[in-house]
This record gives sequence, structure tokens and C-alpha cells, in this order.
Amino acid sequence: MEINDLAQTTAPYPVPAFAPAALTALVRQVAGPVLIPGDDGYDDERSGFQTAYRHRPSVIVGAQNADDVVAAVRFAGTHGLPVAVQATGHGLSAATEGGLLISTRRMSGVRVDAAARTARVEAGVVWGQVIEAATPHGLAPLNGSSPGVGVVSYTLGGGVGVLARTYGFAADQVRAIDLVTADARQLQVTADSDPELFGALLGGGHGFGVVTAMEFALVPVARLYGGQLVFGGEQIDDALAAYLRWTETVPDELTSSVALIAYPDIPQLPHALRGRHLAQIRIAYTGSAEDGERLVAPLRAVGPRVSDDLREMPYAESDTIHRDPSDPHAYDGDNALLSGLDAAALCRVAALTGPAAPTMCVVQLNHLGGALAGGRGAVGHRNARYALRLLSPLDGTDPTAVRALHADAFAAVEPWRLGRSVNFLFGGHGERPDAAEVARSVHDPEEHRRLARLKAAHDPENMFRYHPAGATDREPTVA
Repeated sequence: MEINDLAQTTAPYPVPAFAPAALTALVRQVAGPVLIPGDDGYDDERSGFQTAYRHRPSVIVGAQNADDVVAAVRFAGTHGLPVAVQATGHGLSAATEGGLLISTRRMSGVRVDAAARTARVEAGVVWGQVIEAATPHGLAPLNGSSPGVGVVSYTLGGGVGVLARTYGFAADQVRAIDLVTADARQLQVTADSDPELFGALLGGGHGFGVVTAMEFALVPVARLYGGQLVFGGEQIDDALAAYLRWTETVPDELTSSVALIAYPDIPQLPHALRGRHLAQIRIAYTGSAEDGERLVAPLRAVGPRVSDDLREMPYAESDTIHRDPSDPHAYDGDNALLSGLDAAALCRVAALTGPAAPTMCVVQLNHLGGALAGGRGAVGHRNARYALRLLSPLDGTDPTAVRALHADAFAAVEPWRLGRSVNFLFGGHGERPDAAEVARSVHDPEEHRRLARLKAAHDPENMFRYHPAGATDREPTVA
């Protein structure tokens, strides 16, 4: 059985914990669809970008507006149902079994105020929509590398994006959050109205309610110098060592990462990629192209490149820097936030995850620091200098074998490990034996305890079950 089929074939669906008449009443209250297992559209509604792990709710509300969310939360509270929320389903680190799923993908409104340099987005908006609305005004959001990622969940988890070292986390630019609470009230939360809850939502925000809209600042960036420098397998070690040295010297206006991918030798891939182990250095620089050329000279000095497309580009083309896949697929992944790193350890990671690895593994090392080290809110481990991310496809692959490979690679960087980023947890982390440890690793102990206290105050019945490592009935979630 392939992992893609698990969500459709494992065990009967959870039995709904409510009477048919109650469901009929809910249908009358909401503008969007209300679906239960067996209904046409149920499987499509619960599906997202991540196909290996999917929610299996007893009922889905396809919310069209905030009033639909209020009705769904009130229904869940009346019937004692846990609540999960999904817009795009990219991260999906904990799949809900039973309960109520609020699908926000229909809530797609975007409004840009060019004079105020702000954007207001509804809960189902993806970054590509914001980029399209903002760039004609010479403005940019603090979006991630993929235009298909949902704005709200990305931002609630912090949000390390294309402009991260220059402008910080996406959460640092938030001005207001519209929230539906566990008792089905609608609030607008700001730094003035409720500074403690507002700060908790910025980086620890999943699990305090359902965010129906968000307002955030845009930044005055109309163009970038960026793209990729790609080195072949025989130069990977030299390129990685040069990259680490280089990150010690670059200004905050330059945000970068390096990806390591051992491509399989299959006809579906372009000939230039088949069977090759490549190091892709991704660069986004807000300064001039002339200064950008000067800054990347030490990297080009490593030697001949497989490709080199660094150029000046309009910000609307920022997704071409990383070229993330756009089609839904099955995957599992983990990450480590690091206080530092040396070349020997990084080369060890490259060797473990390269062509000799038992399963394919995509490695990404993000250079952090700069504006990411400041800011506000509950983003964890702001002092990290690097984020190491590992992701493996799961089509026909045993998730246990994938996690064993990842564990070996992370062991190479253990001396520098500070914790994890919630936004880079991909897959069924709630099912792991070390789920509680994964949850605690997202924040330092004091912040973890503070968020737990706020969670207990705002959601005492633990209705909202999202959690970086999954939720349990035994203890409240904290993020």
C-alpha cells in the first residue's frame, strides 16, 4: 500500500457525535458547504498540498466568511468536537481524526492600501495573491519561497521568507488579527487591544482560535538581484565550505539558502538533472545588481557552475529563486535551528543524504540572523544562525526509514542545535513517540510555559487541536 492511499483506506471514518437534526441546523446557518464522510466533495475538501497525511473529520465546514466560522465553532462547542483548520494543507504536521474541520480556502479576499503600505487578507489567501496585488504599487509582502503557501498559517508560525534577513519574520509585520475564539466570539486582536494574546499569536498562534483575517505591513521592495548558483557533485564540499564562510560576511540585505538534492536517474526529469547530486545556492538581495555581483564573487570562485542565473528581476518573479514544486505530493520532514555550523558537519549531512542514501532526501540550509534576531511576539529561537531542513518524498517509502535517515543527518549538527521551527515540520509528527519533545523544542522552556498558560486561559477545553507535534486529550496544546 502506498502512503498516498493511507488516508482513504485505513479504518472506517469516525462516527459523528451529533444528531442528524443538528447537522441540518448547521447547514442552514452557513453559506458554505457542510460535508460528512460519504458526501460528494468530502475527500476533495479535506485534501491539500500534503497528500501523505490528511484530516479525517466527522464533519467539514467549507467557510465562505467569518460568520460561517463562528457557526462552525459554536456547533463544535455544543457537541464537544475538536476543531482543526486548513487552507492549503502545506505543512499539516498533525492530522485530525474525527471532530470538525474548517476549510478556509473560499475566504480569498485581498485588499492592499498602497498609501498605508498594508494588506488585509482573509484566511484562505495564498502568497501569490498578495504578491499580485502589492507589486504594481512597488510593494512586497514578507512571503515565503512558494506562492501557493497560505498566508495565515505561515505567518502564525513566524514565516521565514525571501526577504527574511532584511525585514525579519512575516509575523513581525502583522498589525491586526481577526480571531474567532473557543466560545464563538469574534475579536480583532492588536498590540493595543490585547498585547499578551497578540504577542502569542505571532509565532505561537496556532491553537488559540480560528484566524479569519489578518492585516500586515508591506515593504518598499520592487525588484531584487537574485536567482541560483548551482554546483555539481564533485564541487559540493567546496561549495558548502565557501557558502558557510560567505554567510559570515554578507550584509542583512542579502537572504540566502543552499539546497542539496540527489536527483534520481528517471526519464521524467530534464536530462541536465538526471542522476546528479547538486548544490543550489539561492540568493535574494535588495541592493543593486552591481553590488550583488560583487557580493557573490567568492561563491563563483568555487569553480564552474552547472548553471548560474543570477540577475535583476521584478519582485513578482521572486518565486523563480527557489522554484518550489507546485503539485501536491506526499512527504515527511523535520528541521533543526542551529546556533552555528562548521563545514565538516555540513559536508557530513551532504554525504548522508546524497546519492548513497537509502531514500531520497532534499536538504535546505537557510542563513538566518539579520532582522530575524529582533522583533516581537512568540517566534522561537530568534538567535539561531541557520535552519537545517530535511524533507523526503513518501511515495512507496516507509516513513520510519525516512525518519531514521533524517535522525542520522541531524545527529551531525547536534552540537549546535537550539530547537525547531514549527513552520518546517512536515508530516505526522503527532504520531511520533517523541511528539511531546518535538512540541517543546519549538520554544524555549519559559516561552513554552507562557504559551501553555495562555492556551489554558483562551481554550480551556482544548477545542483547537492544532499543534506542531499533534494534540492529545491529556494535555493542552501550546501553539
